[in-house]
This record gives sequence, structure tokens and C-alpha cells, in this order.
Amino acid sequence: MRILLDECVDERLRHFFHEHDCQTTRFAGFAGLKNGALLIAAEAAGFEVIVTVDQHIPDQQSLAHRQISLVILCGQTNRLQDLKLLVPATLEALASINQGQVISVKG
Repeated sequence: MRILLDECVDERLRHFFHEHDCQTTRFAGFAGLKNGALLIAAEAAGFEVIVTVDQHIPDQQSLAHRQISLVILCGQTNRLQDLKLLVPATLEALASINQGQVISVKG
């Protein structure tokens, strides 16, 4: 699965998704894009899921008719030590996520 880590996610988290093609927004050339533009660019580039900590994206953007999905990490903080605790549940979510779906992973 092609996964894009949003800018607000520690880039080192990509190492925990080694079974997937996981890239950061900076590496993919999408740094600085706002939510709507990021969804369009990521979808056009063939990414299937965006992993973010931004809990407001579903309120601002509709994913109903999109091919890309969203996983929102809801850790105690946005620090790597807290986000990596959510990786097992995130991998489970990725195994069952559907196009246009939003899944929140809570710690």
C-alpha cells in the first residue's frame, strides 16, 4: 500500500511501516500543501492513504468520493515516542481501510 505521512507527523515514523511504500510529504514533493491541495496531489500520485495527526481534516474536506483514505493518529502528543505506540493499531486499520474512509487510531 502507498502511504503518505503528512508534514505534521514525525518523518521517522515511516520506518515503522516497512511492509508498505511509505513516503513523507517532503520526500514526495508535497511540502507546504494545504489539506485540499495535498489530498488532490497525493491521490494523483497514486497514494492510497494519508497518515496524519490533524484531526480537523474530515471537518474541512470530504473524502466521500475520493480514492484516497485518511488515518488520523490520536496519540497523547505528536512526538515519535507516543505515535509509535499507535503503529500496531494503525497497521490493523490499514489492512481493512476502504477508499474515502477516515479511521482514527487512538492510544
